[in-house]
Amino acid sequence: MANLYTLENLLIGKTYNSKTLRGLIVHAEKDNRGLYFGENTETYLVQIDSPYSFRNLWRTIAVKVGE
Repeated sequence: MANLYTLENLLIGKTYNSKTLRGLIVHAEKDNRGLYFGENTETYLVQIDSPYSFRNLWRTIAVKVGE
């Protein structure tokens, strides 16, 4: 039987890096706020564990899901 993965599972453990935050994604969930980042994308809320912050921070990211 094949392993079944979700985008949320694949995002967890990845490094997040932006101009204002760097850290490890520890939680991910589909964002249903209707934000639009372009064709063939889905948005996710991700929780970042940063070594530079005392608390985990949240960011919205876009994930390409098609061609």
